[in-house]
Amino acid sequence: MSNDFPVWNQSFADELKGAVVLVGLTHNERDGSRLEQFFGKVIAIDEHDGVTLQLQGSRAGKDYHLPPHLDAFFPAPPGTYRLRGTGEEVVDPNFTTTWEINPPEA
Repeated sequence: MSNDFPVWNQSFADELKGAVVLVGLTHNERDGSRLEQFFGKVIAIDEHDGVTLQLQGSRAGKDYHLPPHLDAFFPAPPGTYRLRGTGEEVVDPNFTTTWEINPPEA
């Protein structure tokens, strides 16, 4: 039986805990696409519940949950990243991740 979830890597999950992650979401909507960017610190990570970020910057004080697909997280090259929507700068995040969100089928 096929499973959509990759094999859980606890060692990598432990590495993500406490890391700053830069997130890019592409919302594929019926009238086009829009990009959302934000960043936060990984405060919880679980094989079933996924990755919980405590958001920073303009969205500070909120949490955001991502699926438990650890293969979607990549080491971020050192540098300063500017968020398109807000102009905020993130200096030397630990990881980046990008996701596409598609509208439900009609």
